[in-house]
Amino acid sequence: MNPTIITFGYPDSLVKEYEHWVVLVRADQVTLGSLVLAAKGDATAFGALEPAAFAELGEIVPAIERALRAFCGYEKINYLMLMMVDPNVHLHVLPRYWGTRRWGDVDFPDAGWPKAPQLGNAVALLPEQVRDMAAELSLNFR
Repeated sequence: MNPTIITFGYPDSLVKEYEHWVVLVRADQVTLGSLVLAAKGDATAFGALEPAAFAELGEIVPAIERALRAFCGYEKINYLMLMMVDPNVHLHVLPRYWGTRRWGDVDFPDAGWPKAPQLGNAVALLPEQVRDMAAELSLNFR
């Protein structure tokens, strides 16, 4: 696994692994169900991915959207490819909704709704919460 994947908590944050990608729970939850979709290769530019990695997105994106709809009932979804700090290709997947969602005993507001997500207002999960959320979300990928 590349350094970016490790930075986002792999393997504890792993929701689903594909041939060219991993889906990870984002420890800093901008909104409930925030994920990282990270390419497994060493590419540091989106255009440098193998054609097979692009093709696999056709399977992964609908699976993510089904899983998150079941998990948090989002109204919109944002895919952000920032790659300013972590160099390997990855996208932040942010479910968007009006108001607040609750998971366990934690509230997850969408502070930026209906405008751009407020990345600085994330709810920081504890390591055990990351593992629990990853396990729960993985059930929605079956």
